Amino acid sequence: MKRYLRLAIIAACSAVAMTATRVIAADVNLAFIITNEQNPAEVGMAQGFKDQGEKLGAKVQIISAKGSVEKQTNAVDDMISQKVNGIAAIPLDSVVAESMVDKAQQAGIPFVAVATQVGDPNAPLKDVYPNLSALIGQDYIDSGARMAAASAQFLSKDKTNKIGIVEGQPGYALVKLLSQGFKAKLDELGYKYDIVFSQPTDWTPAKGQEVCQNGLVANPDLDLVFSDAEDMAIGCAKAIADANAKTKLVTIAGGSKLGTPLIKSGAIAISMCEAWQSTGALGAKALYEAATDPKTAKARLVAYQPVIITAENIDKDCSPPQW
Repeated sequence: MKRYLRLAIIAACSAVAMTATRVIAADVNLAFIITNEQNPAEVGMAQGFKDQGEKLGAKVQIISAKGSVEKQTNAVDDMISQKVNGIAAIPLDSVVAESMVDKAQQAGIPFVAVATQVGDPNAPLKDVYPNLSALIGQDYIDSGARMAAASAQFLSKDKTNKIGIVEGQPGYALVKLLSQGFKAKLDELGYKYDIVFSQPTDWTPAKGQEVCQNGLVANPDLDLVFSDAEDMAIGCAKAIADANAKTKLVTIAGGSKLGTPLIKSGAIAISMCEAWQSTGALGAKALYEAATDPKTAKARLVAYQPVIITAENIDKDCSPPQW
């Protein structure tokens, strides 16, 4: 009898210990802080995060920083005060994000970065910031290099090619990394080129159109435009068409509902298929794992490689659009 009683007590203690270390799904509260609800890519990521989090049984909050680093920092502080079980974010500023992650870690709340690195923006993707639970993203140096290799068909080795770059918003690590990979690959392939403009934007078609209009006025013989995202490329395509220019347009972060017709028509010569809802879902899954199991490893890298798409393969490799 004493033996059975002892076993029962041990079993009960084990159950209590397991409950203490693992969070019950119904009690899991996850927060995802995006930078701007006007950005279709981030809307797609938010939807994917929400759908996956709720599928796992968690309660999900989506918060917008409205393009402000200060508001994003305040949102993280608010979530820590609310004692949510996990925080995910698309960091507006990779360096400033270090302090956000550190504060969450000190509060015992796992933090997942989605689509953008935390810490030194020049660090290799594999060097995940140590206090992060996980980084969900692509190797933007590699993406830039792959796009340069694909775009080489539009360049000549018999001249100095004129290239313009339509950048994303300042502060995003990917802006520098994409350009770094793009230029390094062109150098490796032996092309001569001048970057006749490299201008930041706010991720919108309007700003992309403005940058390309100005660039084409100054350089009507522009050979190639490389855009950091398809939203700006949509505006740039209009500027190229209005100028009746022969400039070829290529972009990262593509395959959107608005961009797909332009890819099919050739107005955007090459793009990369971004399954943003899937990216958000990966973030929710990684955060849920960390929130429910304290033994989950830190500084995990969940990497993905977008498919290069053109008019020839978009229906096969990037349909239907996820944003």
